[in-house]
Amino acid sequence: MDAEGALNTLRGGDAGAIERVLREYSEEHRATFKFDPADEEKRKKLCEGIFKVLEKDITTSCQVTCLEALRILSRDKKVLVPVTTKENMQILMRLAKLDDSEASLEEAADFPVIVESLKCLCNIVFNSQMAQKLSLELNLAAMLCNLLRKCKDRQVISDIKCFDLRLLFLLSLLHADIRTQLRYELQGLPLLTQALESAFSIKWTDEYEAAIDHNGPPLSPQETDCAIEALKALFNVTVDSWNVHSESDSHQFRVMAAVLRHCLLTMGPTEDKTEELHSNAVNLLSNVPVSCLDVLISPLAQDEIAQEATTLDESNQETETGQDETREEEANLKYNTMVYNGMNMEAIRVLLDFMEKRIDKGSCYREGLTPVLSLLTECSRAHRNIRKFIKDQVLPPLRDVTNRPEVGSTVRNKLVRLMTHVDLGVKQIAAEFLFVLCKERVDSLLKYTGYGNAAGLLAARGLLAGGRGDHWYSDDEDTDTEEYKSAKPNINLITGHLEEPMPNPIDEMTEEQKEYEAMKLVNMLDKLSRCSLHYITLDSDGLERR
Repeated sequence: MDAEGALNTLRGGDAGAIERVLREYSEEHRATFKFDPADEEKRKKLCEGIFKVLEKDITTSCQVTCLEALRILSRDKKVLVPVTTKENMQILMRLAKLDDSEASLEEAADFPVIVESLKCLCNIVFNSQMAQKLSLELNLAAMLCNLLRKCKDRQVISDIKCFDLRLLFLLSLLHADIRTQLRYELQGLPLLTQALESAFSIKWTDEYEAAIDHNGPPLSPQETDCAIEALKALFNVTVDSWNVHSESDSHQFRVMAAVLRHCLLTMGPTEDKTEELHSNAVNLLSNVPVSCLDVLISPLAQDEIAQEATTLDESNQETETGQDETREEEANLKYNTMVYNGMNMEAIRVLLDFMEKRIDKGSCYREGLTPVLSLLTECSRAHRNIRKFIKDQVLPPLRDVTNRPEVGSTVRNKLVRLMTHVDLGVKQIAAEFLFVLCKERVDSLLKYTGYGNAAGLLAARGLLAGGRGDHWYSDDEDTDTEEYKSAKPNINLITGHLEEPMPNPIDEMTEEQKEYEAMKLVNMLDKLSRCSLHYITLDSDGLERR
């Protein structure tokens, strides 16, 4: 079905014929994103005709069919120019239940109409500058927030919530004024945080701690999409929130950080969806004031510590009886990578794993890697327990110093390689991360990276001669391993590894060869001395001139 045939039906057909023809048109062009320029005028008229039909009192199924066709047509920016008017925007807002009414959403039959109307608004706002201006005039953000409140705790209308959040994300992305309106006038921070909390069905065990069910099912695709849209909208709303000035702001950000901790410990329906979910959580955490990030870790309760200890004891007993020789090592490894100094470090462990996966991808470092590196750097600088745990994982005590720091497959090796990356931003943040883990002490950084890899950072900070950065850290010192202490005198400071001593070439020479090389050196020194004397002359006043 082409645009002209559908347009002719709209002009003279009844509601049933219109619904049938538009359904055929939608089915044919469902996957179309690039349209034939020759039919542009016909598609414009078809859009105008659909809006005229939507103004009439038609059945719900006919409304859905018209909106589906309009959603496909709205992918073309040029088609939207004549039809993006205040009246047409209001038609879609009315169908999407975007009004000031406090009436709840009760009629399930209307839900498909609301969803399709929101989808159309998403396309139109994204593709039309006029729609973006009209959204301010029509106060669209406030209407969306009102609809979002109606969707509270209603799983059957999660599609409505998802596209409501997507439209809020688009508006806050395209308008700085709407970001400010959402943050301060519409109370968008607690509202969007509540939407995110609802997507995860969080149950709170403490003020900033949510219950984690490690054996629970992963999020459904619908829940995951809702969570991702909420994360993106929250990112825009909090983009300038690096500092907080009130106790209420601090509380809101701590609640949000606690929800994000739960997000990091939650799995999506697929590996790709999980990575997308965690990526958006990392981006949002970068906007959270660093003073509020302490909720990412939490003290372990006594029963949790006892449970972990029991697990270790059981593993040890099984190992002693020979039932499983690797269980003790695995249990200890799991405990050490999740718990540090009596604190639950699961969320930080997830961030470290996420960082390593992004490094292993080997591309798009600036977009994919720098946010998580920056987040871990700021967490380490501000929170001692986080820094000590991360250093224990990334920069464990040195034992093997025979290889260069950049050679190998450990996290340290991968990060040191990034210190000489061609992208200046990637290089700087990788070096900064390791420098903070070393408490900004030059000697400690050189021990793990070598002078050659660290030279760029040290030169930029004016620390080539040694010393430490401006930030204060605790005075506890690193404990060197016996292997490192014994090898330290022979480690090359430039390359950062133990080099085999070079053979002395004189040992293999005869007495005649030694005498020849000695005379050759004497002649070279004499020649150099004569050249220097010849270069010094006197000017007319008898003064030395070079």
